[in-house]
Amino acid sequence: MSELRSAAATHPMTDVVRGAIVGAPLAALLGMELVDVEDDAVRVRLPFRPEVTTIGDLVHGGAISALVDVSATAAAWTRADLARSPRGTTIGFSLNFLQGAVATDLVAAARIIQRGRSVQVCEVDVRNAAGDAVARAMVTYKLDHKAEVRSAT
Repeated sequence: MSELRSAAATHPMTDVVRGAIVGAPLAALLGMELVDVEDDAVRVRLPFRPEVTTIGDLVHGGAISALVDVSATAAAWTRADLARSPRGTTIGFSLNFLQGAVATDLVAAARIIQRGRSVQVCEVDVRNAAGDAVARAMVTYKLDHKAEVRSAT
């Protein structure tokens, strides 16, 4: 995992993704960690701990949903233009749970599959520590930038 973290450190948006998105209050409360970042794709880890469970050692669907949303948001922001004051929000979310996640870390791999002027569509695949598919999601995210300021000459 250390080589993935070092690869993430080289992407220009790593600090923004790690600090403002994966480090946001809810993601931090759940213990999420940025694993990897590149243009249009991220991987985010949700470590297993009792605070993210529902019954016994079963990871709560709400925690998995939050992992999906944070990962898709992070993927959308990998190509944000900070000079143009971007703002974003999730506008659509479809999630299918494929199997329970019992006493396991989860990793969400989010990948932008369609990037429009302001609307991004992201596919998110959530897997357990053994690599088994736990959930699959499609997330629509709106990322707006202020219009470029043109100087009058």
